[in-house]
Amino acid sequence: MSKKVAEILVEVLEQAGVKRCYGIVGDTLNLFAEHLERSSIDWVHMRHEEAGAFAASAEAQLTNNLTACAGSCGPGSLHFINGLYEANRNRVPVVLIASQIMMNDMGFESIQEVDFKAVYKDCSVFCDMILTPEQARKKAVMACQAALTKQGVAVLIVPVDISHAEVHEDFPYRVHHSKPMVIPNDDELAEIAKILNTGKKITIYAGAGCEDALDDIKAVAEILKAPVAHTSRAKSYLEHDNPFNVGMTGILGSEAGYKAILDCDTLLLLGADFAWRQFYPDKAKIVQIDINSTHLGRRHHITFGAVGDIKPSLRALMPRLEQHDDASFQQEYVERFAKAMAAWKSHLVPGHNDTIPGSYLTSVIDRHADQAALICGDDGTPIVWAVRHTTANGKRRIFGSFLHGTMATALPNAIGLKKAAPDRQVIAMCGDGGLAMLFGELLTVIQENVPIKIVVFDNSKLGFVEIEQNSEGMLDTFTRLKNPDFGKVAEAIGLWGKTVRKASDIDAAVQEWLAQPGPALLNVLVNPLELVKPPFMELKPVLGMALYTTRAILHGRGADVLELVRENF
Repeated sequence: MSKKVAEILVEVLEQAGVKRCYGIVGDTLNLFAEHLERSSIDWVHMRHEEAGAFAASAEAQLTNNLTACAGSCGPGSLHFINGLYEANRNRVPVVLIASQIMMNDMGFESIQEVDFKAVYKDCSVFCDMILTPEQARKKAVMACQAALTKQGVAVLIVPVDISHAEVHEDFPYRVHHSKPMVIPNDDELAEIAKILNTGKKITIYAGAGCEDALDDIKAVAEILKAPVAHTSRAKSYLEHDNPFNVGMTGILGSEAGYKAILDCDTLLLLGADFAWRQFYPDKAKIVQIDINSTHLGRRHHITFGAVGDIKPSLRALMPRLEQHDDASFQQEYVERFAKAMAAWKSHLVPGHNDTIPGSYLTSVIDRHADQAALICGDDGTPIVWAVRHTTANGKRRIFGSFLHGTMATALPNAIGLKKAAPDRQVIAMCGDGGLAMLFGELLTVIQENVPIKIVVFDNSKLGFVEIEQNSEGMLDTFTRLKNPDFGKVAEAIGLWGKTVRKASDIDAAVQEWLAQPGPALLNVLVNPLELVKPPFMELKPVLGMALYTTRAILHGRGADVLELVRENF
């Protein structure tokens, strides 16, 4: 019995474990949609394809299961590009069914013709087109298997005439998902142990590749008497129940994590690909273990590198490690971290004249959110406050655009997470710029009945961009936003909505917002002058802020400068 290609594609997605497909239907995708509706796969009707890719990416991050997107020809499938860059950089399995114009029309600059192979080749682990109906099942299997085994985005391009074509001889190709355990060989383990055993001041710096390795990292830290710093992506895995934790480094981190890495003589780098070279030690020996061989030594020169999954690699390494007795280096930075956290918490208070700092708002949400909440933060100040002031407990997860740095991920991420985990509380911490960029997804929340909780950090500007400009000595340039009352807008379109302007009202408002049974939006007018202060002060940004202050006063904005000092210093 013959089958149409569209039906075969849906069968392969089902067999590969796809539970949801995010996108917008249209012309060249219609037959695929018809067969999808008859399947076990749920269609999630987004208002913009970019948001669909963000949602699919978040679902795949949470579940590590293959998640799908699908779009119409030309602009439809083209709109996924930014979200798929995000997914591929997060190394999560997402497959895009990119429908295409008829094969006979390709190559003639036809209406809606787009060369998807050229567009998607740099943000995918597989990108190919079905050229004949007989290829359909095999190439669909190849796409799904590549996404799952290579951990990334697969793009399957399907011309509409191929989608409608019938396959008479359909071979039973199936997706096979194998996940081998990888550890360094004996010689490599011996060399790693040799370097670590001779170190006196050892620091462990761990990344998202350590998701299931907390107990083993703590065991190694106890042997080596090493403090454990972590990346922002690894906070959810490594911060809780870790007596050796010294937090993050980089702009988002504390003085303790920053100094623990720079002051060590030996750095054990585990499952981390932290990008900024200036935060690595220049004179220390660096040992790196990562499952991706291309990560070894690409951010900073290293002494020795090996390929391996972190958990089994550490278990193979531990019998070779010599017990260190001097815990003074470790204890120094654990104590520094405790002092840094106490200092941060002391500043989590209402602002001058009952204003609401974004950091204080985050601390209130942290206090009232569920213990297993999934929290998404828009790029900029919301994700900064989320990773700094959200308590990790081993159950919560924080999602942000840590590797791609794009705006507007929080709301669509939250949609994907709630679809994948309907029994968990999901919170989207949106910037006003990020929410406005994909504003239509509020309608998706209503249409799909996704009971997420949305909070808007409304400071009427691109806040993080303005901080960057001020640190360069600039006055704010093109950063101001003229916003509506997002609380009233939410009510107008069918959401629970409320706007809060005073810090004295925020605790009760957050509790009321989180208690809503359906989707709810809390708009909070946060203090626009709150700064994100890094764990260190470099001369250039200090001089830049001084120059900004002088320019602001000369332009008649001395009151802004005074308020900046009141709120931050």
